[in-house]
Amino acid sequence: MKIGIYGGSFNPVHNGHMHLAETALKEFELDMIFFVPCRISPHRFDGDYVSGKDRLEMLRLACGDNPKFQVSGYELENERTSYSIYTVEYFKKKFPDDELYLLVGSDMLLYFEKWYRFEDILKNVTLAVVSRTDGDRDILLEKAEKLGEYGRITIGKSAPLMVSSTEIRKKIAKNENCSCYLDKNVVQYIRMGNLYR
Repeated sequence: MKIGIYGGSFNPVHNGHMHLAETALKEFELDMIFFVPCRISPHRFDGDYVSGKDRLEMLRLACGDNPKFQVSGYELENERTSYSIYTVEYFKKKFPDDELYLLVGSDMLLYFEKWYRFEDILKNVTLAVVSRTDGDRDILLEKAEKLGEYGRITIGKSAPLMVSSTEIRKKIAKNENCSCYLDKNVVQYIRMGNLYR
């Protein structure tokens, strides 16, 4: 099987995240994607996280009954910083005979060589990049070529859906309607739990 690993804070999971996953399923012909919410992100330092339990549940709601979308609590169960190499190694042991793809947005590719043990990540997975900004394909292809000596990198062609978790949290705090950015079940969960207030 071809299995995608999609990590992030998912704080909250929004339509941009789901668009990236759906795009990756089609473009990279994946059989399954695991969403892996982080415990402690090495890339983001804002303190406005809701609990891992809440983020995990919102992901489950957003994925619905799609059998190709699964949610993993692996990073939440570990107290260390959620470096992608540990998650890659975990899935490599779990699926030793399958082909693994690490899904990232285009903004992550641009500084990927600064990731902890990035060379080891590229030895174990194909880096599957989906654009998050209009008009960035040329710079992505150039970056992929530079990093190509370490492993396989593939760039998707679909247009991005630009949504910001930070802006969504700000809107929720102001009691503004965010239903156009979020799954309806996620909207209800946030309201019921009084999250991001």
